[in-house]
Amino acid sequence: MLMLYPAIKPFATHHLTVALNHEIYIEEVGDPNGIPVILIHDGPGGHCHNQDRRFFDPEKYHMILFDQRGCGRSIPTASLKENTTQDLIEDMERIRQHLNIQAWLVAGGGWGSTLGLLYAQKFPQRVLGLLLWSIFLARGEDVEWFYEKGTRHFFPLEWENFIAPIADISGKTIPERYHELLTGEDDLQRRSADKAWALYEASCGSLDPQPKLVEEYTEPFYAKTLAKIKCHYLLNHFYLTANEVLKNIHLLKNIPAILLHGRYNVLCPVSNAWTLSKAWPEATLNIVREAGHRTTDPAMIDAIVYCANELKKMIR
Repeated sequence: MLMLYPAIKPFATHHLTVALNHEIYIEEVGDPNGIPVILIHDGPGGHCHNQDRRFFDPEKYHMILFDQRGCGRSIPTASLKENTTQDLIEDMERIRQHLNIQAWLVAGGGWGSTLGLLYAQKFPQRVLGLLLWSIFLARGEDVEWFYEKGTRHFFPLEWENFIAPIADISGKTIPERYHELLTGEDDLQRRSADKAWALYEASCGSLDPQPKLVEEYTEPFYAKTLAKIKCHYLLNHFYLTANEVLKNIHLLKNIPAILLHGRYNVLCPVSNAWTLSKAWPEATLNIVREAGHRTTDPAMIDAIVYCANELKKMIR
C-alpha cells in the first residue's frame, strides 16, 4: 500500500487580493519546474491541510494549494460577502494568472471535486487533467441525503447530537434552522451550533474513529468558519442551477480524468461517482474498497498517490 510522501514545507506563500473584501492565502510546494497541479480543499468552509502537500511527488509536481474565501488563512475570516461558487472559480483562474501558469492539473475532493469540475467546464483550455475524489455533485438530492434522509441512518447518535441545538425550531429546513442560530445574537447558542455542525461532519466521514479530526473540526475558529460558510452555500443552493455539473459534463470529454470514491462514503454515496462516470464515459472511475469520505483512510491515501502518478502518464 502506498503512503504519503514525506512532510514538506512550501517554497513560497502568497496573499492575493481577489476582491475589495477578500484576500486569499496561497502556497506553492514541490518542484517549481514540475507539472503544475492545483489542489482544492473540501467544504465549503474547509481549508487546505499539510497532508494535502503529500499526495503528489514533490520531485515531479509543482503543487499549488489555497484557502477559499473566508477560510483558513484567507481574510476576512468567515466572510459571506462576495462569497459564491462563481467567485471561487474566478479565484482559481486569478491564481493561475498570478503564478504565470499556462495550464495545470486540477485535483480535489468533496466540495473540491465540485469546484474542480466547474472550473474545468469554464476554462477547459487551462486544464491538463483532473484527479477528483469523494465526488459531490451539489444537487438537491445530495444535500437531502447528508442533512435529512441518508447519513443519519448510519450515524443515529451523531444525528441526534446534530439536531439537538435546533430541536425547538420548527417549520424550516435544517440549514434554515441552523442559520437562525449561526447568525443570531446569542453567543453561547452560536458556539453550540458551530460545534454541533462541525462534530457531525467530522464524525461521519471515515470508517474508523478519527479523534484528531474531531479535535480539529471542533476547534472554535474552524467550527465557526465551517458551519457559517457551509450553511450560507446550502441556503443558496451552492449558487448553481439544478443539476448544473452533469448538464455541462460534455465540455470535459477531451480532458484526461480519474475519479476516486470510497465504497463506504456515507456523506457522498458512491452513486454520485457512478452517475458522473455514466455521464462522462471518458473518465476512469475507481471505487476504493475500505474507504469512506476522508483522505485520512489509508486505502484512499493509497489510491490518490497511485493515481497522481498515473495521471502524469496520461497527460504526456
